[in-house]
Amino acid sequence: MKTLTRVLILSMVMLFAILGRVGYAQPETHADRTLSPYFFVQSDDPDLDQLPLKSTSVRVNVSGVIADVVVTQVYKNEGKKPLEAIYIFPASTRAAVYGMKMTIGERTITAKIQEREAARQAYEQAKHSGKSASLLEQQRPNVFQMSVANILPSDVIKVELKYTELLVPTDAVYEFVYPTVVGPRYSNQRMEEVSPWDKWVENPYLHQEQSPTYTFDISVNLAAGLPIQEATSTSHKVNINYESSGFASIKLDPAEEYGGNRDFILKYRLAGGKIETGLLLFEGEDENFFLLMLQPPKGVTECEIPPREYIFIVDVSGSMHGFPLNISKKLLKDLIGNLRATDRFNVVLFAGSSSVMAEQSLPATAENIRRAIYVIERQGGGGGTELLPALERALSLPKAEGYSRTVVIATDGYVRVEEEAFDLIRNSLGNANMFAFGIGSSVNRYIIEGMARVGLGEPFVITKPAEASQKAKKFRKLIQSPVLTGIKIDFDEFDVYDVEPPSIPDVLAERPVIVFGKWRGKPQGAIHLRGFAADGAITKTVEIEKAKPVVTNSALRYLWARHRIGVLADYNRLRPKDERIKEVTNLGLTYNLLTAYTSFVAIDTQIRLENGQALTVKQPLPLPQGVSDYAVGNGFAAQKMSVLSGPSPPVAARQGMVEEKSRDYEGERSVSEVTHTEPASGEAHIELREVEMSEGMSEEAVRKILQKHVTSIDPCYKVAQGKQTHLKGKVVVTFVIDPQGRVAKTRIVKREQKNGVFERCIVQKLEKLHFPASEEGKTVVVTMTLIVK
Repeated sequence: MKTLTRVLILSMVMLFAILGRVGYAQPETHADRTLSPYFFVQSDDPDLDQLPLKSTSVRVNVSGVIADVVVTQVYKNEGKKPLEAIYIFPASTRAAVYGMKMTIGERTITAKIQEREAARQAYEQAKHSGKSASLLEQQRPNVFQMSVANILPSDVIKVELKYTELLVPTDAVYEFVYPTVVGPRYSNQRMEEVSPWDKWVENPYLHQEQSPTYTFDISVNLAAGLPIQEATSTSHKVNINYESSGFASIKLDPAEEYGGNRDFILKYRLAGGKIETGLLLFEGEDENFFLLMLQPPKGVTECEIPPREYIFIVDVSGSMHGFPLNISKKLLKDLIGNLRATDRFNVVLFAGSSSVMAEQSLPATAENIRRAIYVIERQGGGGGTELLPALERALSLPKAEGYSRTVVIATDGYVRVEEEAFDLIRNSLGNANMFAFGIGSSVNRYIIEGMARVGLGEPFVITKPAEASQKAKKFRKLIQSPVLTGIKIDFDEFDVYDVEPPSIPDVLAERPVIVFGKWRGKPQGAIHLRGFAADGAITKTVEIEKAKPVVTNSALRYLWARHRIGVLADYNRLRPKDERIKEVTNLGLTYNLLTAYTSFVAIDTQIRLENGQALTVKQPLPLPQGVSDYAVGNGFAAQKMSVLSGPSPPVAARQGMVEEKSRDYEGERSVSEVTHTEPASGEAHIELREVEMSEGMSEEAVRKILQKHVTSIDPCYKVAQGKQTHLKGKVVVTFVIDPQGRVAKTRIVKREQKNGVFERCIVQKLEKLHFPASEEGKTVVVTMTLIVK
């Protein structure tokens, strides 16, 4: 009887676990549901085709250093009800999308580039009037959304988009990457707080190891311009035919028909380790463009390196569960295990919350290294991906005197806070470098590359365990000796303008220096590049007369504009009414490019749906190869990091961890767990004092709203208690109110005691406030002083 009772109890527990899991997997229906991906559920309606995307085929033509890519998506409605299909898909972070067309039967409609809102309105109008239409929007520089309206039963609609990108070799190896799937993005935002641009995150996914529901094909014509030594795909099985010494055709093996669940990666070398360098020119009707590629000298052997302090930030969230975390463990074991005795280091682990190994970095002794590796090895992966608090915590750690700091982060990047992370790194990194390791088969390259770029470091992407030691070795090589520093370019008689980048950062890896720009008049004279290598000053010269403008270099106009757009977005997050938004919009319209503020729209002239309305279906995406179900629904189990719980470590390691736990993990709480706590009566800790502001709004009205909501800021005091119990003093906050009364930008400009958790909580609270619309459409800057008691 007891045995039967135990079996029944166990069965009920398992049933509740399964029901809880299924319930979590679906998008919530109540008002305060969280923005998050969910698992696809097949409808019982036999007349509804929920899988309208049937195939994606890619044709790539590489000429020298420029790749031109044509992507064809085929949609077919095999049901009996008209459809609107929405498909989220990735692209290269360097892709300049310059064209789109839609084909319905015998009719082909060329898409037009329009301002984003105008394109969306034109699409919606066409959809409601019964016309077939397609709309291509950029949600992130590497995430696009295709919407196809009014796909009638038995319809086959083909949508073709074109983009170009520059291929830049590293260590004489060229790499072409075609991303195939967008991984699920973690978010902790409630739906009512989400901007329309972020709603793509709520997308259906198939379960782990389920194949895509659509086929995938890719072929590459590689005209390298110089003899090819070898070409290989490290991601897919391909068939390669070398038609001449400098030309190869690469085709996907038929066995990879459902291989659209991981990035397609093609690598190739030129004979003798050569790379394509020099000057490319294009002469247009209104503007002329140039591209300069100069290879710096070879890296030198290891030289005397000053003592270094390493901060390792490790993602142990649900999306890293299994295969990605195993790669990360191997990488961190290699990096930490090879530290020098003169180095210091620290480790920050993060998922739904974060933990740090020590309040100050530790000497790289054998015991400390062993302890760190032991803790990392015990991680299982689970919970959300609270990247920003982890970055904030890591970057606020006290710096070791006399040490050069290097920050290393290992993550898949499956978050939606890319621009916020860039801002935080740019404003908090100081005189350090950040190196970002993307872990997995289809990582978010936008955030991996962006964190390294704003952190003046280098990005790495590791798709297989075997690559971990190779990339770790490469990282150590970069740290030991930059290739080229103090770079200056003299254009002599060559009349150039709109040069990108305006100044050239130090070159850490063995890759060419890249400069885009426009030119006027006659291309003449010489270009001189000067800098400092490990063995002294160097100068490289390019004779301009040897380069002739050719029509085949027409892609330079797109590449220049795409680079300029990237630079504008890199400065800091673009806010509404920012002048740079106008510049990005004008660049998109002028050069026919997809941007965050311009979209492609194609509308059929025929009304094809007279009565009724098309049903909207979101095309379910496969989970990237190696990513587990824990990546969707915040990891179900939301496991704690093993550094905080789990089996006891060996005595030597346990003693060190217990000491750190008593200091670091006391009252461990994340902001999201406690920000809604209301203070008890008479326990207010925050008081509003001075309010100063620019013209455009009533100071009395602003002060009244702030006074009314200051009690909502008071719980931030409790949020900070776990880190700094006796928090007090003056905090000065500046924020911007846009013409519609929304808080557009907030920052802490002065505080008597630093506490990152407290400050971030205040910023989050203020950015939810809403003020009256300003007078005459002005932007108002407010500075307020809070007293923490």
